[in-house]
Amino acid sequence: MTARLPFEWLVALRYLREGRMQTVLILSGVVGGVAVIVFLTQLIGQLQASIIERTLGSQAHVVIRPTEEVAQRALPAAGTAAIVEPRAQRLRSVDQWEAVLGLAARAPGVVAVSPMVSGAGFALRGTTGKSIALNGVDPERFRRVVHVDQFLTAGRFELSGTDTVIGTELAKDLGVGVGDRIRVLAPQGRDELLTVAGLFDIGNRDLNRRWVFVGMKVAQSLLDLPGGVSNIDLAVDDIFAADRIAQRLRAQTGLQVDSWMQTNAQLLAALRNQSVSNALIRGFVVAIVAVGIASVLVVSVVQKQREIGILRAMGASPRSIMTVFLLQGGLYGLAGSALGSALAVGLLHLFALIYRNADGSALFAADIDPSIVVGACALAIVVGLAAAALPARRAARMDPVQAIRL
Repeated sequence: MTARLPFEWLVALRYLREGRMQTVLILSGVVGGVAVIVFLTQLIGQLQASIIERTLGSQAHVVIRPTEEVAQRALPAAGTAAIVEPRAQRLRSVDQWEAVLGLAARAPGVVAVSPMVSGAGFALRGTTGKSIALNGVDPERFRRVVHVDQFLTAGRFELSGTDTVIGTELAKDLGVGVGDRIRVLAPQGRDELLTVAGLFDIGNRDLNRRWVFVGMKVAQSLLDLPGGVSNIDLAVDDIFAADRIAQRLRAQTGLQVDSWMQTNAQLLAALRNQSVSNALIRGFVVAIVAVGIASVLVVSVVQKQREIGILRAMGASPRSIMTVFLLQGGLYGLAGSALGSALAVGLLHLFALIYRNADGSALFAADIDPSIVVGACALAIVVGLAAAALPARRAARMDPVQAIRL
């Protein structure tokens, strides 16, 4: 004995079959709306993650530095203007940096800390010289903050003794490779002969031409900063909490503490504007889909007034009539969300094949987040039910006698 569908389901499916053209049109609208929501949400989310990864892949999330020295104002002589003496241009160490390092490491949300000695210098090879940014680091600690090994193109990130790791552009300018030697000259007149242990490419030509990594002791000697560090780099577990962590450390230490959200304010504003634009697009799509479903069901109620009156006269309750039209709205949302999600997956795979990075790698992964699909499907069903509520209520309130006469 086969199970029969409930009365409301039978009537709802019959109405959908009878208005095939209306069903196909509104279903196409729901499919397109869900596909746009899923596709844009996944695409923009992955592009934003890729941009953030490329931006933060080569820099710390939070940086602690000494407070900046202010310009000195000399007392003016009689009849003369005040004289402002510019601040001294000298490299200074973070005061009590080891204690600050321990405090930062224990701060909630901080996952890694790395001291650094950074300053300007010149790299020399024969008659060729290039200005550089000298970075003295502890390799093991620095790896936890910046995943530098993924940027290596040759050699290794080894900074023991007089080893150095330089960018690929600087290596081309100086005509050196792994195993060759370069001379580094600091502004104070100190110099050191270094052996190239590795080459890196972080995707930024200027940084590839300027950054030179050495051990901390070598940098301290070259930059005349014995036992000191010029800054402390931090990595945090939630990159969007970096500003809050920086503010807390600034209040605790009294030092200058900057987060990536401050130094990359324009990028952050662009990402936020992009998210707002995506939300607006999704809102408009949802509104259009809701209006479309409601319009079709309103027309259906008008067309089937006589049938609704007959059903009421035969004993169908107002609640059953309302359920018939709510089911139609829910089925539009359910079927449209399933087909729309499948269409979005296909579009993501197509775009992943067409659009590539400059190096030929994929611009974004075609994998889709299941939570986005589930959210879009739930939204489509809710919108379908909400759009059907008004037509369903109108149908349920019909006077059967008046409906049959029409």
